[in-house]
Amino acid sequence: MRRKVSNPLALAVLAHLVMGPMHPYELGKQLKDTGKDRNIKFNRGSLYMVVEQLLKAGFIAEQETVKDTQRPERTIYALTDAGRAELHDWMRELVRDPAHEYPQFGVALSLIAVLDPVEAVDLLATRKASLRKDLDETQAMVAKAETDGVRWIFLVEEEYRMSLAEAELRLVEKLTGELAKAEYQHEWQEIFGRER
Repeated sequence: MRRKVSNPLALAVLAHLVMGPMHPYELGKQLKDTGKDRNIKFNRGSLYMVVEQLLKAGFIAEQETVKDTQRPERTIYALTDAGRAELHDWMRELVRDPAHEYPQFGVALSLIAVLDPVEAVDLLATRKASLRKDLDETQAMVAKAETDGVRWIFLVEEEYRMSLAEAELRLVEKLTGELAKAEYQHEWQEIFGRER
């Protein structure tokens, strides 16, 4: 199904408006404060653009405009019934239906045979160190959040991130071992070595 607004940031905005009407600045602050910016790329301009798209689609509505002496006029947005229905329908689809994604590392792996195996092993070692660092930092962040009383449901995206990193680490270790084998390096030289 083609959605009127398909940006993942729009889904996050709808989800946060379930908690109550907000100004886009407040929405952005909540997204950052809750770590959603680790999964959804956005900046102030893209957030305001998505709010406009949701407004045009009828998924949110202007609730009120607030003017105080300290700040410029601020428009507060609320979720509409159509927006609530869109949020739940979209979430059901994302949770239920696996989607084929095209991660950049998958592209690199599909073409890795063009790299000299010795160089590929070195590059994968660097990647492995980066993955390990990210995994350790995420594990520490989750442990602190749990100690601070954050409920598990609000950390599930970090569990997913850690699972992906662990799986990628296993793959990188296996691939590094295969690329380092003399037999593969000899085959590679026969096929690609002539081009050098």
